[in-house]
Amino acid sequence: MLQLPDLHSSDNTQLILSVAACLGVAGVIARIYLAKSGALPLPPSPSTWRLRGHFLPLENPFLTIAGWVDEHGPLVTIRAGPEKIVIIGRYKAAVDIMEKQGASVADRPRMIAAGEILFGGLSIGLTHAGDRLRRMRRALHSHLNPKAAEAYQPLQMSLAKKMVLDLLDDPNNFHNHASTFSAAMVLEITYGKNSAANTEVKEICDFLETRSIAIRPGAYLVDSIPWLRYLPWYGQELKREFERGDRIYTGLMNHVKQQLQSKVDIGPSFARYVLENEHVHGLTEPEMAFLAGTFFGAGSDTTAAAMNTVLMAAACFPEEQSKVQAELNGVIGRRQAPTFVDQASLPQLDAFISEALRWRPLSPNGFPHRATKDMIWGNHCIPAGTTIFGNHWAISRDPDVYPEPDAFKPQRWFNDQGRLRNDINFFVYGFGRRQASSFGSICPGQYLANKSLFITSALILWAFQLNMDTTQPLDDMGFMSGVMPSERPCTITFKLRVPETELRRMMQR
Repeated sequence: MLQLPDLHSSDNTQLILSVAACLGVAGVIARIYLAKSGALPLPPSPSTWRLRGHFLPLENPFLTIAGWVDEHGPLVTIRAGPEKIVIIGRYKAAVDIMEKQGASVADRPRMIAAGEILFGGLSIGLTHAGDRLRRMRRALHSHLNPKAAEAYQPLQMSLAKKMVLDLLDDPNNFHNHASTFSAAMVLEITYGKNSAANTEVKEICDFLETRSIAIRPGAYLVDSIPWLRYLPWYGQELKREFERGDRIYTGLMNHVKQQLQSKVDIGPSFARYVLENEHVHGLTEPEMAFLAGTFFGAGSDTTAAAMNTVLMAAACFPEEQSKVQAELNGVIGRRQAPTFVDQASLPQLDAFISEALRWRPLSPNGFPHRATKDMIWGNHCIPAGTTIFGNHWAISRDPDVYPEPDAFKPQRWFNDQGRLRNDINFFVYGFGRRQASSFGSICPGQYLANKSLFITSALILWAFQLNMDTTQPLDDMGFMSGVMPSERPCTITFKLRVPETELRRMMQR
């Protein structure tokens, strides 16, 4: 993690005194305001004596937060330095605040380290609500609405069949095969065929890993003391990372532009769309470059992690896997492979995927939102300007909505009539108007991600029996970090359910 260089002791003393004075004045103002307004209190807060606020471990902090929610209730307030943060940890509160009042939490808090220094204010996932967000969001939705996303199903089917063949040839690297599928799909959707980005994938992933560190509350002192960003020596590594991201994203966009000018057939792509419709959406060249780059980086890792989570769940819970395979046998048989048209006939598979992503949510800590007005929930008030997180892990453990929350029970997604329920959901892609963190509004990338998840899960569970190798280590939270792990969290064996020659023939067709 990047460190703030040591200050001289005199500077430290002056800084501490200045901060203390500011906190004292703020406390007086707050007491006067509360006395005059009779305002409701913030949600309850776990006790802490630390000047820097509540301690959250670097590894699996969501477990600590879930414990606070169990003890204090659906909403808890924690402190990161002088900043108060409200965390939502129960389903009803998440729906009431983040969904029903989504317009009031569509903004992001100011994130100087990640949003302003690392991304130069150009990341759609970190930018404030306003004109730039609207323009970027409109461009994404115009190109990646559900109907437009159907055009990419042949690509997804082709890559899913290749993944089955890869598993036949090298089953030990299943997690890397998922990453290959995801990167290849999002790469072509973002930049088109024959993209120059193949050589840049690793750099993009490294750049986005820096982002995942920078957005953590308290990771950088500048987010609590904004004037630090104006010191020439502060944040040099973040500034260098911005220059690297700018070079990569601008270079990829320029390559697409050159191909279009040379009349090269690159097929449809998001980069091509925004370049050809620059006058429609009013995006600047840096905005187009970072919008495309962020779409690629975020979509690639999220899809791969979701695919691996489903495969791990199948190996961990063989009885539930067998129910999905019984459904596949009845609907598809063994003489043909599943296709997209079969999705409506495979509710057991749909429920299995939903339960896998509830069991091990992809973004357990959630993403920061900012309240733009005072929000009342129960006997508590969330003041305007407060940072709010919906903690996906704690919400997924809400016993009132998901009885026996630690059990893996796909049947919870069916109603008494045996149909998939429409009265509960899980917030895989985030909340309200800022769903999916990296994309504004209802995430346009979710349509592509859901279709990818369906077709890969259907083909793999149709073709193979998955079993966990119990002689090897198992980290069943290994795909929840937000980026693909460098080490394999588990070892899965893949036993053929279809004769190999037949399977190869069908996958190569």
